[in-house]
Amino acid sequence: MKLYNPQEIGLTKYLFFTGKGGVGKTTSACATAVNLADSGKMVILVSTDPASNLQDVFQTELTNKPKAVDQIPNLKVANFDPITAANDYKESIIGPYRGVLPDSVVENMEEQLSGSCTVEIAAFNEFAAFLTDKSVESEYDYVIFDTAPTGHTLRMLALPSAWSNYLDENDIGVSCLGQLSGLGDKKESYEQAVETLSDGKLTTLMLVTRPQRAAIQEASKASKDLSDLGIHNQKLIINGLLDSADDEISEIIYNQQRNDLDNLPQEIKDYEQLYIPLRPYNVTGLDKIRVLLSEKHPEIALISSNFIDYSDISDIINNFVNTDKKIIFTMGKGGVGKTTIAIKIAQALKKRGKKVHLATTDPADHLNFYLGDTSGLSYSHIDEEKELREYKEEVLAKARETMSGDDFDYIKEDLESPCTQEIAVFRAFAEIVGKADDEIVVIDTAPTGHTFLLLKSTQSYAKEVERTNGEVPEAIQKLLPRLQNPEETEVLMVTLPETTPVYESMRLADDLDRANIAHTWWLVNQSMVATHTNNAVLKAIASNEIKWIEKVAKLSDNKYAVEKWQPNFEK
Repeated sequence: MKLYNPQEIGLTKYLFFTGKGGVGKTTSACATAVNLADSGKMVILVSTDPASNLQDVFQTELTNKPKAVDQIPNLKVANFDPITAANDYKESIIGPYRGVLPDSVVENMEEQLSGSCTVEIAAFNEFAAFLTDKSVESEYDYVIFDTAPTGHTLRMLALPSAWSNYLDENDIGVSCLGQLSGLGDKKESYEQAVETLSDGKLTTLMLVTRPQRAAIQEASKASKDLSDLGIHNQKLIINGLLDSADDEISEIIYNQQRNDLDNLPQEIKDYEQLYIPLRPYNVTGLDKIRVLLSEKHPEIALISSNFIDYSDISDIINNFVNTDKKIIFTMGKGGVGKTTIAIKIAQALKKRGKKVHLATTDPADHLNFYLGDTSGLSYSHIDEEKELREYKEEVLAKARETMSGDDFDYIKEDLESPCTQEIAVFRAFAEIVGKADDEIVVIDTAPTGHTFLLLKSTQSYAKEVERTNGEVPEAIQKLLPRLQNPEETEVLMVTLPETTPVYESMRLADDLDRANIAHTWWLVNQSMVATHTNNAVLKAIASNEIKWIEKVAKLSDNKYAVEKWQPNFEK
């Protein structure tokens, strides 16, 4: 493994940076763009990441129009907002139906188009425009994209049935891909874009990961998904590698990183492996961007070790006891620690003499190891793959009764979308909660507010048009009113003291507000501030966490707590 230097690895014209949220896609893409531009190449950098901090990195206001960056004459930067683009796209589809179809049908259509899949489509519109624009091809030596499209998006765009007016014809019920009904004349452009992506002489997929198992597994999954579609030209960038250790915390991190890298999954083991050292500063401003890929760290400013002492999770648990909560969800994006926090809550409530049931999707086979003494605590391991498989089989069995060929293939691909798994797992959660009226139920990996609204609107839609295949299970129908009762239910927002996790949690909170689901408390997990480390690099990182903790304090109206970094952290 060698230091990542764009000048030495023979990059293609089009570069896509992809990886799990918070691994450093944006900073890696920015540093690459600046490095290449400084070498005299003409470069354009485009971001369609909803959580992008591109404006902070370059410390300038950016729009969807390419803008020159001061002090880097060869670089232009554009920052598309896919959320706004998705809303505009959604309205272009729904607008003609307002006042024509019943309100309940329009509401269902709106919710069908409110999920992450629509945002992906809006983002791919921008990708396609740049990949097929002849003026872009001739003007720039390198076209760099921050956040690559997923394999699911690319597979979906290749299906002939995706280009029909699917939303109006869908009789299966919940669909995450109805947004394709408005793509119209874009098929040829999209086909050309997909061909460019698959051409290893033109395009390189830069897989960005942290040197820890959860992020590595996510990169491996993305790599395999895209390889299956013919995108084989991939490189692995390991961001945030600690290169020295001098106290207990840094030694644990150093050894854990090396162990995880020694056990890379087979899917990515053979790709070229490059690393970026763990840096003790926020990558904002050109001075930081330019040194990010240098061989030496810049001088680290001494930082006071008198970090703030924050309240920990015990304050949140005390509130749950005092307010007699019955249903407690831990919610957050992947990698923030929902499972470990759910276990902590369940164990603490058990010690208070409460009868507790813990439901988790943690794939660990030895859950007992984490739970310890299980007296007074019941638990269930929801098998996500099993639930998803059974749900898919149920939907496809119904589809076979009326569909074949491309239409059936479309439904099959629809079921590969992210919200399908949420719905499948949620059905299992609903059954557990429905049977646990005499216990406190702590539920790990809650579905988003979008899923709640999708299920609710699908129910109304099915009644309106007398469809039978989109039925919502009785357990879910009964559960939704309970989840909207703040006296009984609490969703704990779990995040990390970093840019991407906090912004992703903000979007989750907006979803919950739309669904009228109670959420009061936030937990900032895996904080380096709370460890009081003496390692210079880690102390600097801890200092940088404070502004994000303060951000959470404001978002939560000071209803928050901070848990310190723990080793062997997975999710």
